[in-house]
Amino acid sequence: MSRSKRLKILTWHVHGNYLYYLTQVPHDFYLVTDAERSTHHSGRSGTLPWGDNVHEAPVEQIRDMSFDVIMFQSKDAYVEEQYRLLSPAQQRLPRIYLEHDPPQEHPTNTRHWVQDRDVMLVHCTPFNALMWDSGDTPTRVVEHGVKLMAPARYTGEKAEGIVVVNNLQRRGRRLGLDVYRQVRQAVPLSLVGMGALELQDAGGIGEVENHRLAEVMAQYRFFFNPIRYTSLGLSIIEAMMVGVPVVGLATTELVTVIRNGENGYIDTRPERLIEAMQRLLADPLEARELGEAGRRYALQRFGIERFVSDWLDVLDEVAG
Repeated sequence: MSRSKRLKILTWHVHGNYLYYLTQVPHDFYLVTDAERSTHHSGRSGTLPWGDNVHEAPVEQIRDMSFDVIMFQSKDAYVEEQYRLLSPAQQRLPRIYLEHDPPQEHPTNTRHWVQDRDVMLVHCTPFNALMWDSGDTPTRVVEHGVKLMAPARYTGEKAEGIVVVNNLQRRGRRLGLDVYRQVRQAVPLSLVGMGALELQDAGGIGEVENHRLAEVMAQYRFFFNPIRYTSLGLSIIEAMMVGVPVVGLATTELVTVIRNGENGYIDTRPERLIEAMQRLLADPLEARELGEAGRRYALQRFGIERFVSDWLDVLDEVAG
């Protein structure tokens, strides 16, 4: 339970699954909502099983509402929108900026736009914190926490790999479109996520509802992460918690999660990853053993209880 009083936190709907996990924290969350349900203003949208502590905050009413903490999750919300939506008094409330990504411009020399000693900058991976120049802004790291939305366990009966990336066709090299195409020439792969049907000729099978994703991933022999540069994808952790072995590029935070031959395979050479995938296709027992080791590791490092506890600490520090 909360270490202090129950807080009213105003935030935006930026990453649905992360927001669902965040709202496992026993405070009240108010989601900025407009009539159009536009990007980042969609409120309690989608198929996620929102709890009773998740509310909507219509943009035209926000100035008259009472909050304890403002939690920004995008540059636009922090740089522009807070001055349009929040009263002067609300702008002086305890503030957190939750950074989901590493720098999108220069990977090491980008100064974060939040430069304010009165704002807490929270990174969701140690890799992100390492890459950003956070300047004088106080920073913390709260690693991901996952709570499966429906029970699922690995079966691996489909002798192919699954890839979970949103809008891969549009996002291109950074998300590994070329790597995906290269690997798929040698290994059967299916792609799910938003925009996946744009790659229907290359294994794209469309979106999968949030609460069904674990069940779908559990059927595939392995999970493949082709992404060069990002944060640590929640779908990777969700796959691990089901017991699906993970194969991926040895980049970003993933290098601290996967140990070769113990709970998955990582490498910077696609040809080596192809060899590993072919072994898993040929040896279902090895795939199951790797996946089970990954499941144990994910439960220990990314359990929802640890995540909730870390966020309670941050919120107590900011507004306790």
